[in-house]
Amino acid sequence: MMKRLLVVSVLLLVFVGTLCSAQAEEVRLILGTGGTAGTYYPLGGSMAKIWNSKIPGMNVTAQTTGASAENVRLVNKKEAELALVQSDTLDFAFKAEPPFKEKLTAMAAIAVLYPEVIQVVVRADKPVKTFADLKGLKMGVGAPGSGTEANFRQLCDVHGLVKGDINAQYLSFSESAEQFKDKHIDAFLVTAGLPNPGIMDVSTQNDIRILSISDDMLKKITTKYPFLSPVKVPANTYKNVPEASTVAVNAVLIVNSGIKEDVVYNLTKALFDNQPELAAAHAKGKEVNLQTAVKGVSIPFHPGAVKYYKEKGVMK
Repeated sequence: MMKRLLVVSVLLLVFVGTLCSAQAEEVRLILGTGGTAGTYYPLGGSMAKIWNSKIPGMNVTAQTTGASAENVRLVNKKEAELALVQSDTLDFAFKAEPPFKEKLTAMAAIAVLYPEVIQVVVRADKPVKTFADLKGLKMGVGAPGSGTEANFRQLCDVHGLVKGDINAQYLSFSESAEQFKDKHIDAFLVTAGLPNPGIMDVSTQNDIRILSISDDMLKKITTKYPFLSPVKVPANTYKNVPEASTVAVNAVLIVNSGIKEDVVYNLTKALFDNQPELAAAHAKGKEVNLQTAVKGVSIPFHPGAVKYYKEKGVMK
């Protein structure tokens, strides 16, 4: 009888231990994205859905935020474990360059996802030919401290414009789109993948142009800010809008550097193993691929991501 009780007790302990272990395996993470009118939020939601369905015990919640600059701070404070961030913002944060006052290094890259194009939207009938022509006009330049606002400052810098030359309105993408439609602003800037939902919405009701950057200015801005690269916005990306020459940064998936290696490995593996599903869920998912995932970011990669990339032969 005592032996039987002992066996039952041992089995119960094993069962309880296994149950506790299974419960302990649940991983809850927050993914910082952006505003609802941008690319980060819907793409982040699609990524979270893949992780939650493909990784046992994984529970990732995509959260709206003020985008890149806020996301960097959230991840470094571990108020969000994951985030989508512009590559230039990461560079500024890591080096304590404006708008960051201290080095933020408690973060690592998981993957470079796709190029984010700097798009300056103006009315088609406005006599605005260059960025410098925006002097004296009212322009939506992104949320305060955002990556978009940083791109606005970079454009001002190379075009010889100083603070106050443009009447800057610190608005989110959706706020800029609404104020542009209501004719409260003359132009607005969006840094996002193509096509951007906010600009698409505006172009269905307004005749617009994407402002081109001249070849001389492209050379100047990419020399001074090497994280920028020249790109084209193809004709008819937005309704009746001709081709435009501009620059782009990269969208990067980052993680708090203290997150366990196996967790990040599983996130990286699930993302690329299920890339066709991501591509079906969101247009930008089509641009996510292993060959470009390891290029175009200045901060270190997380060891969990490195392990996966080495297995796949895209990183040494």
